[in-house]
Amino acid sequence: MTHYILQTPVSEADIRKLHINDTVTLQNTLFGIRDATQIQMFDHERKTRFDLNGHAVIHTAPNVRKVTVSDQFPAGYQAVCIGTTTSDRMERFTRPLMIQNGVRMIVGKGGLREGSAAAFQELGGVYLAIIGGTAALETTWIEQIEDVDMDDLNPESLWRFKIKDFGPLLVAMDSHGNSIYEEVKGDVARNKTAVLKSLGIT
Repeated sequence: MTHYILQTPVSEADIRKLHINDTVTLQNTLFGIRDATQIQMFDHERKTRFDLNGHAVIHTAPNVRKVTVSDQFPAGYQAVCIGTTTSDRMERFTRPLMIQNGVRMIVGKGGLREGSAAAFQELGGVYLAIIGGTAALETTWIEQIEDVDMDDLNPESLWRFKIKDFGPLLVAMDSHGNSIYEEVKGDVARNKTAVLKSLGIT
């Protein structure tokens, strides 16, 4: 297991170095995205003015406070609590997010499925897992809400966060076809068989 500090945006070569069970800390920029954002982008072909190429997105709909625009709050928002939501329901957006917008890393909880695993392997991407219930900690890793797009969808807007030491995050799905979620499924199946056998159940 190796720990990497990645300054976003990153290259495909940066991503190909990562393997499951490695850890990553992100620096610079992170984009917040959620269901409604991606439905607009890919079902309704709505374009964003943000350049996501080589960047990481986090599955989130943050709790924010509207404030006066200033140097401290350039987007007119103050972060209150920015946590991560479950990724599975956004499975179908992984490939278009990578192909059309150049996203390299997805941060979420709970994992993604086979279609995403194939996209990561083919296009050079990873899934970075975060532990559920850590929203208060995650919020401390976000220095500023720099900008926001598609804000009519608030809180499922497309957010641009300035981050510092965002992590460590676990590489849970890599660009080599590996997934800790598939490994866990295999372990569960084997353990289930052994437990049932020990109980005399076949």
